[in-house]
Amino acid sequence: METEIIGFGGGCHWCTEAVFQSLKGVVSVAQGYIASNHENSSFSEGVYIDYNPKKVNLQLLINVHLLTHKSTKNHSMRYKYRSAIYTFSQIQRTKVETILVELNKNKGDDYITEVLDFETFKASNEEITNYYYSNPEKPFCKTFINPKLTLLLNYYSDAVDLDKLSHLKLASAL
Repeated sequence: METEIIGFGGGCHWCTEAVFQSLKGVVSVAQGYIASNHENSSFSEGVYIDYNPKKVNLQLLINVHLLTHKSTKNHSMRYKYRSAIYTFSQIQRTKVETILVELNKNKGDDYITEVLDFETFKASNEEITNYYYSNPEKPFCKTFINPKLTLLLNYYSDAVDLDKLSHLKLASAL
């Protein structure tokens, strides 16, 4: 199986990890801290994912990312939660930039999400990886992650692994 990798940052890495773990075609999600270069060389929470482009395309991954964090708003914690897509090649960067330009054409508030070069990654401690799927009943998961996963079900149900989110699907139907 041929896979590709890409990085995302925007909100808490527990949230971002759960979002991408819930999609069909995502092979693995590494949660931690990503740094780019130059003025973005400090670490910020994020994930990088390994995905099968025959099962999930780059456009969908970007749409999901923009939907599930505050991608049009700056706030005081942007140093910790940089809104970014981290690319691994110039070809991938060009594709991502083209997608963002197209998405911004019909948008009232432009996306603040930056396209950055992936430079380095520090993984989170093992005890907090796979956070949501290890702790779905925790208050943080219910308060912050469940609403993002419900958005996935509402907007991209065809792309979601419904077995993983059956507890939300049933809850939203009541």
